[in-house]
Amino acid sequence: MEFGIPKEIRDLESRVGLTPAGVASLVRHGHTVYVEKDAGVAAGFSDETYRHSGANVVYSAAEAYGRADVVVKVTRPTAEEHGLFRPGQILFAFLHIAVASNDFIEALREKEITAIACEMIRQPDGNHPILVPMSEVAGRLAPVVAGQLLMTTSGGRGTLLSGIPGVPRGAVVIIGGGVLGANAARAFLNFGSQVVVLDSDVNCLQRLDEMLNGRVTTMLSTNYNLDRVTEFADVIVGAVLSPGQRAPIVITRKMVQHMRPGAVFIDFSIDQGGCSETSRPTTLRDQTYVVDGVIHHCVPNLTAAVARTTSYGLTNSLLPYLLELGEFGIMGLVGRRPYVASGINLYQGKLSNSEIAKALGRDIEITLTRATGESSPGQGGGK
Repeated sequence: MEFGIPKEIRDLESRVGLTPAGVASLVRHGHTVYVEKDAGVAAGFSDETYRHSGANVVYSAAEAYGRADVVVKVTRPTAEEHGLFRPGQILFAFLHIAVASNDFIEALREKEITAIACEMIRQPDGNHPILVPMSEVAGRLAPVVAGQLLMTTSGGRGTLLSGIPGVPRGAVVIIGGGVLGANAARAFLNFGSQVVVLDSDVNCLQRLDEMLNGRVTTMLSTNYNLDRVTEFADVIVGAVLSPGQRAPIVITRKMVQHMRPGAVFIDFSIDQGGCSETSRPTTLRDQTYVVDGVIHHCVPNLTAAVARTTSYGLTNSLLPYLLELGEFGIMGLVGRRPYVASGINLYQGKLSNSEIAKALGRDIEITLTRATGESSPGQGGGK
């Protein structure tokens, strides 16, 4: 099978879909890999390293797309890439189709693309295996970002997260106790902060309490509790996960108005629309804005700031699926790992995921049978 690795073209997007080590593994299994020139340079992977790994370095995105049966990206393709799709291709990326533009969805439909959203692949135990390393990186970056933004020179409260003897530590509130929230909690604890985690699932809070040896305060995520914690927090981290859907709004404008001047709000749910009424996407080039005296940081691709680590983590989690896809094809992959069907948003251009169809206000058009890897027509032909 032929794999294409285009260069990411969003501003300051330095990650790459597959590292040279991942390329070498695919090549050893008899596959051909086309890597666009300079695709990995920003993450520290030279074209020569890719060549030594067995890749064919091509000189345009058109070649990387045009020669590939499977395109592996990090982020959703931009408008200028839609015309490069090859009919019948498979696309692996973090797609977030629920908040994507109509022109992207129509391009997938027109070219009969099988679109696999990495963030939506969900194992029977509820784990999201390809999303995990991205969430781990984001969570561990949270105190680095927060500490910088809290500085007086950044317009923050001038609070040191660890405090000093006789001076209180910074108060951090994390909304969501999943992989990202848990990693953020551990990282803030290591920085010396006092940490409160809220989640709507008591079992999740119990696991987190045990994992961190009771060092965090846990609370049920209710409007009443959210009102309370936003009033004293120096930092709030939004880590609400709703794969395939728009993130729920849990922080209201009124709550933001009650926060301390110079406090920091980091919204990691922004790639799904954000979890606050005051959230809007920012970029790595222009990361923050201020609403009611509160510094908002809402960068969807924050993990691109540590592109090398993130690219390695993504390759480690993605490679087993690519190897099986290359050997057995898409239906063979679904047959061997039925849960992969949860990540297939469109199959050959037809909506195949009920969550995505609902989010888009359309009907599902084809159903993938998890047990057999077969497909069957859905109910209705779309809206």
